[in-house]
Amino acid sequence: MIKLLLVIVIAVVYTAYNFGGIDQVASAKQSLVHDVAEHATSAAATAGEEVVRQAFESRNSNVQVEATGRVVKVLADDNQGSRHQRFIVKLDNGITVLIAHNIDLASRIDSLKAGDEVAFKGEYEWNAKGGLVHWTHHDPQGQHVAGWLRHNGKTYQ
Repeated sequence: MIKLLLVIVIAVVYTAYNFGGIDQVASAKQSLVHDVAEHATSAAATAGEEVVRQAFESRNSNVQVEATGRVVKVLADDNQGSRHQRFIVKLDNGITVLIAHNIDLASRIDSLKAGDEVAFKGEYEWNAKGGLVHWTHHDPQGQHVAGWLRHNGKTYQ
């Protein structure tokens, strides 16, 4: 194992010395790491959309989902009982989902507007319009899987 690492280090140093310097090697490494992370994020989003699609098509509810969508409409808050911020997102697979985010337990997204990208984790409930995702917050009793919303780099839970 140590011999293999030594060979790799020698190869990297040789390449850097003869073909463009350490800065280019570091830049190439950083670019590769970024590309791998971006691909992993994209794959996770696609997998999440697939879970939503399967739940919608099979009319399943109580399904934990995690996906990303684009806001198509911001709705008025639901103030009956626990208050919820409500908005509709469209996933890349074409399914629209109503997000009902409990703002008595988690912060609201004040700057949310149509066209924004929102990542979410919560519980999916089927309906004919595409479904509803709620439990996008922590559970104060610790009995339910915690969810969240992510918008412009900030997580709301």
